[in-house]
Amino acid sequence: MTDIKKGPVSGSKPVAHVTITDRRQFLVGSAGLLGAATLGLGTGLGVRRARAQSRAEISFASAAFFGKETFGDLIKAFNESQDRVLVKNIELPPPSSSTEVYQGLVQQLARRTGTPDVFSQDVIWIAGFAAAGWALPLDEYFPADKRSAYFSGTLNACTYEGKLTALPWFMDSGMFYYRKDVLEKHGGKVPENWADMATIAAAAQKAGDVDFGYLWQGKQAEVLVCDAVEIITSNNGAILAPDGKSSLINQKAAVEAIQFLHDTINKTKISPQDVLSWDEEPSRQPFTSGKAMFMRNWSYVYPIAQDAKASQVVDKVGVAPLPSFPGGKSSACLGGYQLGVNANSKQREAAIELLTWLSSTEIQHRIALNFGLAPTRPALFQDEKIKTEQPFMASLEKVFTGATARPITPEYAKVTLALQSGISKALVSGNVQAEMDALAAQIDQIVG
Repeated sequence: MTDIKKGPVSGSKPVAHVTITDRRQFLVGSAGLLGAATLGLGTGLGVRRARAQSRAEISFASAAFFGKETFGDLIKAFNESQDRVLVKNIELPPPSSSTEVYQGLVQQLARRTGTPDVFSQDVIWIAGFAAAGWALPLDEYFPADKRSAYFSGTLNACTYEGKLTALPWFMDSGMFYYRKDVLEKHGGKVPENWADMATIAAAAQKAGDVDFGYLWQGKQAEVLVCDAVEIITSNNGAILAPDGKSSLINQKAAVEAIQFLHDTINKTKISPQDVLSWDEEPSRQPFTSGKAMFMRNWSYVYPIAQDAKASQVVDKVGVAPLPSFPGGKSSACLGGYQLGVNANSKQREAAIELLTWLSSTEIQHRIALNFGLAPTRPALFQDEKIKTEQPFMASLEKVFTGATARPITPEYAKVTLALQSGISKALVSGNVQAEMDALAAQIDQIVG
């Protein structure tokens, strides 16, 4: 993975400052934009074909997400809804190839040519892009009173060193899947703490109701970091100190959490040894085949679980916030893609117009319905159409509200590799404290 270097490259040319007054004048001139876009939500077509001449030309780059339409369709709708800005869509690989998406963006942004003008980014890249000077600070365009419409956790992930450097777009988070029919036989109440979960899972396993009590993702990959963030935070622990300059991974709360994961395989035996080589799909398949009681995974699993062609547990699956430790609270690792503006864009105001449109209530509504991607605006979870067409999404506002970001540091590319290796060693060896001590020392060298 390409590392992101701190600070701007010497010799880069500064971009002219844009005032709030300039922005207001620009937005007043495009006041009809969002309303016009709304009229085209159902078909993906704009209200009129825009004129090509005298338009600011910019580009938009994003990982390729697919649903009832594509992001290319969104950009087409934007182009046809107004005649001020013309956007070229740059389609990157799908999010399952996140390393390739990341490297493609790094190569483009590092050239400082201004292309792409607007881009979408995984939440874990935000700090690195900001530290490198590639992402335009957005505070003057979106002051504090405009941010209350978004989830606070997503806003925190979009903020680096006190500055808003990305705008919330859509999100995902880890969640707790359970078999409703099996749970009914073993008390009927969804466990809210990890110890109760382990007890119920072991009882269901012993009774022969399931082969596996609890499935999670222990592969030495990014998803292992996500699982670790959730369980450590649910014990009031953390991977990094609040200032991001030192590690807390070897403190009691974090060690207890990683020990619990190890014990699911070796002590309570509610998880198979195979979870150490599983990421999302290998852990999903036994669950939707009816072989497991509980599972940690992302939102994509739910529609699969309800598809009779792919699932043996249709109408038998429930979803809830992940459990926590005594005194802690449920934590879900924040995923999803957020929007950024290239600091070297030569068309800043046009870029801000596209950014505003993409993150608007109307377009987030469209994305929720047509892509099944969760909005970053809490109000949309109360939308009647979303409740009707995406009942699963609408029922999980509490999960998204509690979403926790992975360590926020410009050195994340190095930190995640250290975490993946160190946590994996602890889970395999069982020497959790020793491995966490070694991991903490390694991370301190990276971020210190």
